[in-house]
Amino acid sequence: MRVLVVEDDQRIASFVSKGLRERAYAIDLATSGDEALYKFALNEYDAVVLDVMIPGRNGFEVCRELRAGGSHVPVLMLTARDAVADRIAGLDSGADDYLTKPFAVAELAARLRALMRRGHVFRPATIVIGDLTIDTREQRVTRGGRDIALTAKEYALLEYLARETGRVVSRTEISEHVWDETYDPASNLIDVHINRLRRKIDDGFMATLIHTRRGSGYVLAAPDQKTSPPEK
Repeated sequence: MRVLVVEDDQRIASFVSKGLRERAYAIDLATSGDEALYKFALNEYDAVVLDVMIPGRNGFEVCRELRAGGSHVPVLMLTARDAVADRIAGLDSGADDYLTKPFAVAELAARLRALMRRGHVFRPATIVIGDLTIDTREQRVTRGGRDIALTAKEYALLEYLARETGRVVSRTEISEHVWDETYDPASNLIDVHINRLRRKIDDGFMATLIHTRRGSGYVLAAPDQKTSPPEK
């Protein structure tokens, strides 16, 4: 999923970004409150990791503005503060969870998974489509009981298609959720990764799960599953 990390400390930002990218997240970075709001207005994010002490508008103000604009995106606040009053202020500003520095990336990733599971759209921890099973906690994929080894980007693409199972998703939607802001829309990266994923997921099996809808995009669906068109 695509996450906006708002952190002005370069060391922490690099530590968080590297750790989350290794866990198949697409990461965009912002170093100030104003930059965070600007990027949020331009892109669609699945979650926001928001430091409190950032230049310009602080994390509390950014979170309040997101909520005032009607956004329900899960927000996880980071701070060096550990006072109860600060945690309360963060939650009252609209944050969904609060993590005090220093922290382990493994805990941050676990909290993000939990937030997205219980967000405004239910996200089950295990996704089953036909004989394909995706364990999102362990990022383990099996089909017909056979383990399938995927790269981080292949896994991120598969999980996104699986979360939208039965619905045709456009290349634009895929780029917005699986790639970060460095994605070049003129490239064929999505097609290349779809082809690699198809070889790993479908080759050697009777039923095809990954389908191309020419002019529309891609859909992951079981043979007996009805499909719906991409969102407008």
